[in-house]
Amino acid sequence: MDSSLTSPSADIEGATSAISAPRARRRPLAVVGVIAASFLLTGCTLPSFGAYHGATTQGRTTFHLWQGFFVAGLVVGGFVLLLILWALIRYRKKSEEIPKQTQYHTLTEVIYTVVPIIIVVILFVFTVLAENKVDALPPTKTVIHVNAFQWGWEFDYPGGVKVIGDLTDAPTMVVPTGDNVRIYLNSLDVLHGFYVPEFNFSRYASPGYTTDFSFNVLHTGTFRGQCTQLCGLYHSLMFFNVKAITPSQYANWLQVQQAKVKADPASVPQLPTGVKNTSGNPDNPTTSGSGAYGD
Repeated sequence: MDSSLTSPSADIEGATSAISAPRARRRPLAVVGVIAASFLLTGCTLPSFGAYHGATTQGRTTFHLWQGFFVAGLVVGGFVLLLILWALIRYRKKSEEIPKQTQYHTLTEVIYTVVPIIIVVILFVFTVLAENKVDALPPTKTVIHVNAFQWGWEFDYPGGVKVIGDLTDAPTMVVPTGDNVRIYLNSLDVLHGFYVPEFNFSRYASPGYTTDFSFNVLHTGTFRGQCTQLCGLYHSLMFFNVKAITPSQYANWLQVQQAKVKADPASVPQLPTGVKNTSGNPDNPTTSGSGAYGD
């Protein structure tokens, strides 16, 4: 008998080779796991993933929802990619022999059916919660009627104060920071879109239908807005600005503008000739004027 077959050294060598092979196969997955964990654990804040952080409380809620969806997509996509790579490496063709078939595995089928449903339910719940926050209409004293027309905007404030502009004369809507601003949005002709990118917010301005919403600007600044619905020849020039100032500055600005209107009603800007106000706003009767614009 060959003593080498039963010697302790032979047993030790065989055991080492049998154990080292699975370990060698697990090494790439361990390296990938360590790298992924390092990225997740060392990051102090999540990236924006190409979205605005949100200049309003509502926009910030939308931004966080976007981050959550993006991270969920990365996790699911990364897991699927690892499964694909693992299958390519683990089950690569080694011979002409048909590999062991694993279809009709009840536990596996239950897992890959139930887990996606759970993920969708979780995302749906977070979406509903965020949507409720964005669509909430808290009580406020700051009310602005916004009317869209071809191709400009009209902002109506209490006391007969109006700001109107179109084409190359983009009007500026002044709002206070830290306060819930209620907007009543209308269209005087065709379908328009009220969109402020840094607010992460967009709404239709529909003819014959009033859309109301609120936003609370977090800090002072001027934010670009635009129409997002193809509304005619000069749609690309239908811009506006939202200027956020402190509450005290806003109160002073509105008081000064109301005093000007009271002292000289003729100074109130009018809609361009041919455009009629049909929004039903009692503070803004149907008018058509010479096309003079306020600032």
